[in-house]
Amino acid sequence: MKGIVIALGGNALGDTVASQKKAVEVAAKTIADIAETGAPLAIVHGNGPQVGKISAAMRCAVAGGMATEDIPLAECVAMSQGYIGFHLQMAIESAFRSKGIGRKVCTVVTQVLVDLEDPAFLHPTKPVGAFYTLEEAGALMRETGEPYCEDAGRGWRKVVASPEPKDILEKEVIGLLFRSGVVPICCGGGGIPVAQQNGTFETVSAVIDKDYAASKLAQIIDAEQLMILTGVDGVYLDYNTKQQRLLRQMSVSTAESYCEKGYFAQGSMLPKVRAATRFARCGGMSVITSLEAAATALKQKKGTWISLGPGDR
Repeated sequence: MKGIVIALGGNALGDTVASQKKAVEVAAKTIADIAETGAPLAIVHGNGPQVGKISAAMRCAVAGGMATEDIPLAECVAMSQGYIGFHLQMAIESAFRSKGIGRKVCTVVTQVLVDLEDPAFLHPTKPVGAFYTLEEAGALMRETGEPYCEDAGRGWRKVVASPEPKDILEKEVIGLLFRSGVVPICCGGGGIPVAQQNGTFETVSAVIDKDYAASKLAQIIDAEQLMILTGVDGVYLDYNTKQQRLLRQMSVSTAESYCEKGYFAQGSMLPKVRAATRFARCGGMSVITSLEAAATALKQKKGTWISLGPGDR
C-alpha cells in the first residue's frame, strides 16, 4: 500500500492547552488503529482556532507593553505547528507504545509555496481565531481595519487571504520519512506560507487551507489515499434539513458538479470536497468522514468516498 495522508481539523484539537491534550489522545488512538494496517502515514492538522489565539495574545502583549511589536501571521502559523505537532507527536507515540507499534513520529515545521499573484490576496476568505458577536466583530474591524465575516452560523471571525498551495519546500524530507515508516506530522495549519521574492523565499501574511495542503502533499509523496477527518460521518446533500442524505460514493465529475452548484458551505464542507476531488482527479482515492468512523472507513464501510468514475478519465 502506497500510504495514507490524514487531515485533522483544527477545531477537533481543542482551544486550550488542556483541552487539546485530551483531544489529541482521542485522535492518536484512531491514528494508531490505522497504523496497525502497516500503511505509511502522514498527518496534516488544522490550526484555525489556535493561530487566531496566538495572534490575539501577541496583540494583547503589545497593547500591554510586554512586547514592542506584533508577530506576523506566518510566524504565528509556525508557532502553532510547533505546539500542536508536539502534542500530537507525544500522544501518537504513546498510543503506538500501548499497541506495540514500533514506528516513530516526527514533527516537521513546513513551508508551503504560494503565488503572490494569487487572487486570494485581494479577497480574504479564510476564517481564523475566536468567534465574536456581530457587535464585537464590528468594534474589532473599526479598531484594527481587518476584515471579519460570519462563519457558518457560528459567529463572526477574522478572515485572511487563503492562497492555493503550489509546492511544499520540505517535500523530500517528508517523503523520505513517509516511505521509511516514520509518521511525519507536517503542513500544520496548511503550512507556513512563503513566496519567491528577489531570488529567495519570504513569508507572506496568509493562511493556507489545510485540506488543500493535505491534497497537494498526498499528490507529491504519491500516497494512495487522502483521509479528511471532520465533525460529521460523511458528506451530505441538504445538510441539517429533513431532506439531508448521505453521499457514500461520488465520482470526480459528480463531486465537481455539486461544488459548482453550491451544495456545500464555503467555510466548512466545500474546501474538503474540493481538496478530496483534486486528489481523486490525480488517480488517488479520497474519503471524508469523522474521527470516530475513520478506522472503519478504511474498509469503505463508512464515510464519503471520491474516486475517478468511468466518465472522468
